Amino acid sequence: MELKKLDAFLARHRLLALDTCVFIYAMEGDPRYRRAVAPILSWLTKAGNRGVTSTLTLTELLVAPYRKGDDHLVNLFYALLTTYPNLEWLPISLEVADIAADLRARFRLRTPDAIQAACAVKAGATGLITNDSAFGRVTAFETILLKEAAG
Repeated sequence: MELKKLDAFLARHRLLALDTCVFIYAMEGDPRYRRAVAPILSWLTKAGNRGVTSTLTLTELLVAPYRKGDDHLVNLFYALLTTYPNLEWLPISLEVADIAADLRARFRLRTPDAIQAACAVKAGATGLITNDSAFGRVTAFETILLKEAAG
């Protein structure tokens, strides 16, 4: 998949779910995915577009800075991500937990993936951006893999 396909994917959707990897690649500046992540973040800042992710994403993102004892990086990640335009953070509520259990049972997802997928379903996202092919089994939204978009 080329960036043209990523651009077409972004053009088809107004509400996208973003898996943790999108933020990891953006925050760490991963050279393999820089070209694919930049248009996603740009898309998210445009009026009429919205993104959603689970609060689990913040948990996953903060592990490495906490392991390093880097409080500055923890605060930077938290400040940047929780104030990003047009990005909604969904909590793991009882409803999300129930949807996640159903998705986990039907599509054989790991629990963290089921929670991310459940947040996408709860929010009404029509697409999900990830690097985990397991999400492709979920039929409630269209999935695109960054590793394919990055070439």
